[in-house]
Amino acid sequence: MQVLGIETSCDETGIALYDSERGLRAHALHSQIALHAEYGGVVPELASRDHVRRIVPLIEAVLREAGATLETVDGVAYTQGPGLAGALLVGASVASALALALDKPLIGVHHLEGHLLSPLLSADKPDFPFVALLVSGGHSQLFFVRGVGQYELLGDTFDDAAGEAFDKAAQLLGLPYPGGPALAQLAGQGRPGAMRLPRPLIDAPHLHFSFSGLKTAVLTLVRQLQHDGRFDEQARADVAREFETAVVDVLAAKAFAALRQTQNRQLVVAGGVGANQSLRARFAEEATALDVRVYFPEMAFCTDNGAMIALVGALRMADAVHDYAFQVRPRWPLTELRTVEKAV
Repeated sequence: MQVLGIETSCDETGIALYDSERGLRAHALHSQIALHAEYGGVVPELASRDHVRRIVPLIEAVLREAGATLETVDGVAYTQGPGLAGALLVGASVASALALALDKPLIGVHHLEGHLLSPLLSADKPDFPFVALLVSGGHSQLFFVRGVGQYELLGDTFDDAAGEAFDKAAQLLGLPYPGGPALAQLAGQGRPGAMRLPRPLIDAPHLHFSFSGLKTAVLTLVRQLQHDGRFDEQARADVAREFETAVVDVLAAKAFAALRQTQNRQLVVAGGVGANQSLRARFAEEATALDVRVYFPEMAFCTDNGAMIALVGALRMADAVHDYAFQVRPRWPLTELRTVEKAV
């Protein structure tokens, strides 16, 4: 069974073809980073227009690479939410039109479920159940994943998500958009321990996060360094290094505490921040010391992508409809998803 996946939730157009027996056949991604860079963040209207331009050529390219045609597709999956309403509508309308024209099933996919299950695209993948840390620009959450659609929320953020804090700290350090990768690069030049920032809620008796105070601490530190005339390139790198270390410390403490709480030995780290090399090294080191397994999606599947949408579409073929009067859900709690007793 082959499922075409379409992802247009924000600023990346992702298309993929997934075969339930042979795995991922082909995928393509167009990032809008250059388009939004001069504005310092995503402009929703520009994002939607760019999806319109890119989506059909990317579908054609993926089908060519896979040696497939639209007629050989067994179902069409698209990101129904959450995300930017206008961007979601582009993918939803194209997916619905294709499914209607081909008389094929249509599957609306939850974007975060795509991230949670993205490690299943790899050859080395976890078995159910596992603990998942979903960490991105909009989310810092811990889930206990018992199966497809079986997600118990263990911890959430009270304010800023980790990725959002990365972007705001990068802005304070005068770094270009997108802030997260730029800050991580600068942090590589920083000296360990040269600066000191707090680790919010690291010792709290729960699994929730808070990064707003850390962002404020960076602002205070930067202003103090500027006041003292010490805000040179090395100081900027030192602040970046300490900020990155603080975030990783908190994420690691909470994630491995969740493993202990659930008495589980498998940890999945999904979402864009999961591409951070310092985070990956720290989690791998701690997992080895604790004799547990940690799984990361392949780098190409950490950020938004069509492959994870096609995968979930295949797993949720039982949810497929032939009613093509689609709707998008810019806000959509993950806990509302239906459980799949036996995924395809």
